[in-house]
Amino acid sequence: MAKRKKTKKPESWVDALPSAFLDYLDDQTLDEVECIIPDLVGTSRGKAMPANKFTPEETLYLPISLFYQTISGEYVDMEIENQWLERDILLVPDMSTASAAPWAGEPTLQVICDMKTRAGEDLEIAPRNVLRNILAKYDELGLSPVVAPELEFYLAKPNVDPNEPIEPPIGRTGRKSVGRQVFSMSAVDEYGPVIDTIYDYAEEQGLQIDTVIQEGGAGQIEINLQHGNPLQLADQVFYFKRTIREAALKNGVFATFMAKPIRDEPGSAMHLHQSIVDKKTGQNIFSNKDGSPSDKFYHFLGGSQKYLMQAVPLLAPYINSYRRITVDGQSAPANVEWAADNRTTGLRVPHSPPSARRVENRVIGMDCNPYLAIAASLACGLLGMKNKIEPRAEARNEVWDTEDRLPPSLNAALDLFEDAPEIWDILGKEFCQLYLDIKRAENEEYQREISPWERQHLLLNV
Repeated sequence: MAKRKKTKKPESWVDALPSAFLDYLDDQTLDEVECIIPDLVGTSRGKAMPANKFTPEETLYLPISLFYQTISGEYVDMEIENQWLERDILLVPDMSTASAAPWAGEPTLQVICDMKTRAGEDLEIAPRNVLRNILAKYDELGLSPVVAPELEFYLAKPNVDPNEPIEPPIGRTGRKSVGRQVFSMSAVDEYGPVIDTIYDYAEEQGLQIDTVIQEGGAGQIEINLQHGNPLQLADQVFYFKRTIREAALKNGVFATFMAKPIRDEPGSAMHLHQSIVDKKTGQNIFSNKDGSPSDKFYHFLGGSQKYLMQAVPLLAPYINSYRRITVDGQSAPANVEWAADNRTTGLRVPHSPPSARRVENRVIGMDCNPYLAIAASLACGLLGMKNKIEPRAEARNEVWDTEDRLPPSLNAALDLFEDAPEIWDILGKEFCQLYLDIKRAENEEYQREISPWERQHLLLNV
């Protein structure tokens, strides 16, 4: 295949790109631009083009039917008028998200696009717009949410046969990783080349990492991000997932964000730290002037307890998600109780000074769409503050099983989600109906599968 001819650097807009990208580009010629959007899953879809064909004013089109597919790629018939006309939706590049794609063979720019209707209105079912709409509701009240996600994931030996279990990779010692070595520095060093590549890719993209630690599972890593604007942090998680996968592949291993990839190892979460700032004063509204917890802090907790139960499919979106949040969930609480500095509760209040008082949502799985999970978590807290919902009493001991536990399956979670009018109102009815239909279809797809466990234990024994 002939090598594509280099294009001249379009000075008019490239020079205005973020400094991290310009450092990455250096004196090279920009080769390609990827215009991408996060789909319902939270993975990248879009179009790529030679750099000389792109301008920031570019309007691209994709069929709206990309939102009508399950995780397996099956299309779902829904009660949508003229669904299969596959009308185009508009992609408008958001140049503030411009970033390098350092794993590409030639200098490549990726940019997240806003999604709009042909009439120029925000597309309600686009995940980025779902989050943006929640932030607008906070803005109307003069408030700004601040979040900090924690990203847990597994490095794994390449799994080319889905019927085979996922195994930890071979590290520098020549051995498979051993679990239960949480915070071990030698365990992180075991996969030093992958971590180094993640650091390199992150730097070239202008993505900031707060800390990297070894989690409890065999080959399980956690990357913590710095706190900031929820939309920008969701964009970072979106970018980081692709970055981590590419860094792993470059080093001959897989990276997986499945909630529970290995049977007897802990699951992977996206813990989310949340606080709310008054836009006028810049103060954290979760604390009173004397440093004590405010009424809004308790109401945020109360709303989280009440409404997160109805929004679980946005935090745990797949059949596999519910293997992580079992009652004995290995650091994955199956409840929405709250307590200060207690990791057995779904809502944890970390030890901090009053200015940094925050609520950590520990229910969210790493398999989530970050835009939707952050939107849902903030929406539940907002409903609590608006409706002045008081939380249950603080848990004083370990919480393993409660009467008000999280739903045990995707099907049970969808039943609660379907009967949640306030959640549908705040997140958008069109989006919620679409999401419900897609998840019901995925659940039905799974029920048609015959698992290795069934073949192993039922084939000759029943």
